[in-house]
Amino acid sequence: MGVGTWRGAVAALAALVFTGLGHVSTVSAEVFTGGPGDDIEAMISTLQPGDELVLSGGMYTLTERFSFAIAGTENAPIIIRAQDGETPHLHRPNANQNIIDIDNAEHVTIRSIEFSGGSAGIRISSARHLTIEECEVHDTGDVAVRANDTGVTYESLRILRNHIHHTNNTGEGMYLGCNNAGCEVVSSLIEGNYVHHTNQPSVSQGDGIELKEGSFGNVIRDNVIHDTNYPCILTYASNGAPNIIERNVMWNCGDHGIQSAADAVIRNNIILSANADGIAMQPHQSGSPSSLEVVHNTVLEASGDAISLRGISGPVVIANNALYAQTGRAFFVNGGTSGLVFEGNSGVGGASDPLVMLSGNLASDFVDASFEGAPPMDLFPALGSTLEAAGSAAHVTIDDFNGTSRDGVADVGAYAFSAEGNPGWALNAAFKTSTPSNGPGAGGSSGNSGGSGGGSNVSNGGASSGCSIRPASDCSADLLAMIWLLGMLVRRRSRA
Repeated sequence: MGVGTWRGAVAALAALVFTGLGHVSTVSAEVFTGGPGDDIEAMISTLQPGDELVLSGGMYTLTERFSFAIAGTENAPIIIRAQDGETPHLHRPNANQNIIDIDNAEHVTIRSIEFSGGSAGIRISSARHLTIEECEVHDTGDVAVRANDTGVTYESLRILRNHIHHTNNTGEGMYLGCNNAGCEVVSSLIEGNYVHHTNQPSVSQGDGIELKEGSFGNVIRDNVIHDTNYPCILTYASNGAPNIIERNVMWNCGDHGIQSAADAVIRNNIILSANADGIAMQPHQSGSPSSLEVVHNTVLEASGDAISLRGISGPVVIANNALYAQTGRAFFVNGGTSGLVFEGNSGVGGASDPLVMLSGNLASDFVDASFEGAPPMDLFPALGSTLEAAGSAAHVTIDDFNGTSRDGVADVGAYAFSAEGNPGWALNAAFKTSTPSNGPGAGGSSGNSGGSGGGSNVSNGGASSGCSIRPASDCSADLLAMIWLLGMLVRRRSRA
């Protein structure tokens, strides 16, 4: 029996049992393999919903434009990934083209692939439900990952656990959205990435993660960012739900640590050093400081101000932050305080009049802290710390930097205090680990890898099992097993 006949039989049989369940397409999916000698671009362009392309290790040298436009479905995503234990390396020796151009992608996952050289590393021209995870993008001629085509709405991107480093030219680690809301990134998750050295001599800008004007409902979470030329994280005003910046750690930021114009929740972050201010709220493009909530952050600032606020135009909450400035202010404000709530903050450097903050002591408040500006250091509250339960109960977040529940206790700074010491990841120049992997989606404050709309582990396409339209007793286990077996036979007959 030919492959086409097998597929037809399996699809027909599956349709009888699974009608209305939305899982029919998964049994006809194919697994393809490719290597450095194959036309990978052509193979990708032929992938259908549910298909998977597995790339073997080795150097894939690119000399012409490499682009594709493909679409899976929610229940049958397309997956392009590395062979287990191997590293396919897509390299473009010069900067005459981007490494890859994703002209369009829907319900597509790209996993565990190394990219280097080229102009931009990964350019995304149009995408919905695109996941880029566990990849490495480095030594690019320009920005590493960009999604900034005019007129496009990028929906539900997942940029997860990627290693991004050593960029050039404009040099952003991630450039997401467009100036003046010319395009928007919405309901997306940027989580668990390790971004560093976007500050090489050739770099003219070099933000770590830049989220442009108008983009909304996004979560920037659990990233490690250091050695940038511009801010480690920069967000503008949004056109909808606020953007959430949480549980990130950063140091040696070439400008501010976190800069945000408006419409953001900035919580449970740790900033060890920045060349300007730790967290800066100031007018930028059409946004000016309003609808901002800055809570439970720990900021050490050797030269500038730990937090600064300029040109407030609407409600701003600054609460329960541990702010330590060696020569500047713990909190500096310019342009008035109307609309500002300032409560439960502690540290060194004082606040602009007439605001009052609790006194702190860098040496005794933390296990091991200094103004050296980079790890190793341990900013977990020490026994007897003035940070313990010293904040405002009205502004306690659900969890802390580790994803540990605060249980309603207003410990100041990014960590919830425990007499047993830090139960989570130790600050270092590497991926952040030991963060809870289940919880609410985008906008939630408990730890997860899902963001808005679902979990970050999308390799299974979100498919579920069971007979939801009939009682369990009516489902035939033998028939289900036969369908599974036929599906496996089809996959084994897939193209080489």
